Amino acid sequence: MKVRELLKNGTVKLTEYKIEDAILKVRMLLLYELQIQNEYLAVHLDEEASSEIAQNFEKHLEELIAGKPIQYITNSQEFFGLNFYIDENVLIPQPDTEILVEEIIEICKYREDVPKILDICTGSGAIAVALAKQIKVEMVASDISSKALEIAEKNAKSHGVNIELTQSDMFEKINQKFDMIVSNPPYIETKTIESLSPEVKNEPQIALDGGEDGLKFYRVLAQKAKDYLKENGVLAVEIGYNQRESVLEIFRNAGFCDSYAKQDLAGKDRIVVGKWR
Repeated sequence: MKVRELLKNGTVKLTEYKIEDAILKVRMLLLYELQIQNEYLAVHLDEEASSEIAQNFEKHLEELIAGKPIQYITNSQEFFGLNFYIDENVLIPQPDTEILVEEIIEICKYREDVPKILDICTGSGAIAVALAKQIKVEMVASDISSKALEIAEKNAKSHGVNIELTQSDMFEKINQKFDMIVSNPPYIETKTIESLSPEVKNEPQIALDGGEDGLKFYRVLAQKAKDYLKENGVLAVEIGYNQRESVLEIFRNAGFCDSYAKQDLAGKDRIVVGKWR
């Protein structure tokens, strides 16, 4: 079977099962199987696909239909212009989180020293690696999952950045002070997880479940971070689209000042930032 036929048949199949972005996902699968860049797919359309490629392609189509995110099939996701290795052990980095990275970079513009930053709940290490690639920083990243930290280490090495990795349940094993603490913690309400799309539910529940009201980890971050921040230190977190006022209140009640929220490109509240004096 020619590559062109795989492209056509795969698109038809995913469309029949109402899989979103069917043609995009089929193209991504073909690029992955053929080990080529997007711009070269047209050159290969009239080539015969090997039986192995055809079989793997069909297997991956079935995985997509069953709800497996394509990023877990290709072990790849772009974030902040960088390609990250990911698998089922970590949350898939999303473009919305880039707003958090951009804000930290903007804050660091006005510093004369090299800031020391902790990325807590680092997962794949996307935030930590992106920051280390963009600015001079002493970067520490932590996660409760040893498997997640293995992936974060893999991504740090592949991008040539130095990150100190620590396995820790939130601040349990953290024994340093930082200029900034950044986090994209779990923030989905427990009861809401069952109503999510199959693709999202295939991501690690530990990285999704923010407790009964979705605010569990913001309370921990706000209460504990002040013990690990230097004077005038900054705490910056990603939030759910409807959590702005709740998280700002948590920050204020914990003693953070000058707190503010920022929206993503879709106009949804996406991050909250506070300063500890």
